[in-house]
Amino acid sequence: MADTETPLLVDDRDGVRTLTLNRPEAFNSLTVRLKEALLAALTDAAADDGVRAVVLTGAGKAFCAGQDLKEHVAALRSDDPEPFRTVAEHYNPIVRALTGMPKPVIAAVNGMAAGAGASFAYACDLRVAGESTKFLMAFATIGLTADSGASWTLPRLIGYGRAMEMMLLAKPVPAAQALSLGMVTEVVPDADVVSTAHALAARMAAGPTTGYGKIKEALLTGAGADLEGALACEGAGQTILGATVDHREAVDAFVEKRTPTFTGH
Repeated sequence: MADTETPLLVDDRDGVRTLTLNRPEAFNSLTVRLKEALLAALTDAAADDGVRAVVLTGAGKAFCAGQDLKEHVAALRSDDPEPFRTVAEHYNPIVRALTGMPKPVIAAVNGMAAGAGASFAYACDLRVAGESTKFLMAFATIGLTADSGASWTLPRLIGYGRAMEMMLLAKPVPAAQALSLGMVTEVVPDADVVSTAHALAARMAAGPTTGYGKIKEALLTGAGADLEGALACEGAGQTILGATVDHREAVDAFVEKRTPTFTGH
């Protein structure tokens, strides 16, 4: 049984750090305590050279149902002058930590991913979904707009029109449709979601992780830059990577017709 006293579980194996949202009785909805734990864990993972890939998942039958409404209602009823300060204090930094992580981040999406929970999945680099997974952006049904970066990430995954449809109509997107739209990388049986994501992360953890980090940086920059800005970012990245041990190892292995061994340096 999950340790529900610990809102976030952390496991290290094969160079992969798995972060599990651990409030299954509440569909892993996001309390301040959980958000703070997740942000701290992502920050730690980014700085730890022993962590070469990250998996984000949820305990129980859901990935993450988004904001914990009990905490939100309590803030509204207490006449909190800034009931949405959690967006700036927690949600935005978490999304920056996911997209800016200098190593691959894979979402293992099990069951419902809604609101900020879905947004966290969009901010990951790859998404493995279970067959029962559904993505839901229901902000409009409670008179709110998108947050946690979804207005930026979702259109880049599935296009402006589809993203607008999801946002305005609050239509859940099942796993098979999510795959056809390009929202997820792979759909697998529910029981295999975490193991599949871990295997993919472990494969990448054995790869040229510094290079992966620069690929992330280039795509993140290119998504909002003009051509010259994108070219400059690419050039700076290649200059750095050209001097790495991993690049030299890859070239030597190619010449010697053997499999390269990458160290992430």
